[in-house]
Amino acid sequence: MILAVPQSVGSADSNLSITTQASSTKSTLMSIQFRTLLQGWAVGTGGIILKSVDGGKKWKRVKSGTAALLTSVFFADLSTGWVTGAGGFLSRTTNGGESWLPQSLDTQQPLYGMYFTSPMVGWVVGGSGTIFHTRDGGQHWVEQASGTTAALYAAHFLNDQKGAIVGALGTVLSTDDGGITWTPQEMQSAVTLFDVFFTDAATGWAVGNAGALFQTTDGGGKWVDQTLPCGKTCTRLTDLLKVRFTSPQEGWIVGERGMLYRTSDGGHTWSEGRSIAPTSLFGLSFPDAMHGWASGENGTIVHLQSGR
Repeated sequence: MILAVPQSVGSADSNLSITTQASSTKSTLMSIQFRTLLQGWAVGTGGIILKSVDGGKKWKRVKSGTAALLTSVFFADLSTGWVTGAGGFLSRTTNGGESWLPQSLDTQQPLYGMYFTSPMVGWVVGGSGTIFHTRDGGQHWVEQASGTTAALYAAHFLNDQKGAIVGALGTVLSTDDGGITWTPQEMQSAVTLFDVFFTDAATGWAVGNAGALFQTTDGGGKWVDQTLPCGKTCTRLTDLLKVRFTSPQEGWIVGERGMLYRTSDGGHTWSEGRSIAPTSLFGLSFPDAMHGWASGENGTIVHLQSGR
């Protein structure tokens, strides 16, 4: 199925082709990542791990060794990848996701998100303020003091030292020393934040429930509420679940009910939002500026191709 979707406010000069791909599963796919235009992975409920080597035309199920809910997948390069899940589940691959080896973490908290700046250096985050950090490719994990008991859902790092984490109750934490110290940032809202993404050291975005959209232009010190209006046809604000920018100007957000929002002017304006799938979308990944993939409920995988 291919739909030509003309974009509205802020990106009227480009079209978007949307292709629904056959995942051959009904599992909810919580996370998706493409490192290149061909090689991608998706994970979700029931311990499912899918791999594609042809841009998502075909998806192969890979043994995960667990039936736990898998919440996120992250490949630091084409060989080395990680999966997080419920009950402190963490698994690693060193052969491009063909086989997975569980890692031992001293926690039973659900792990929701992670970010690696290299195959050696990374962080995982989860329930009750959980943060773990590795500097040796997962041989050892050190728990870092977050100073919060809020659930932490996502992390984004610009380098080995500077990063941010977001979570429930309007929680935003930032670090300039690789997580040795985490500093809570002032938010004007107790909204749950599901994702965070920085385009450079100063400019970042966080998204969350009920249309929550916040921007920082000072590296996370101050966050400005840019929550999207409901729009002409909506009856309630959409939960925004993932945000990605492919350049300082081009940004994408997906959320519940298959909603997609897009900006081409650095977030000054966003498209009004349209549904690109009949189900909520939890995962979003762009290997380059022209191609992206989203994943969600009922095995949904959608390929986005920008018309520019």
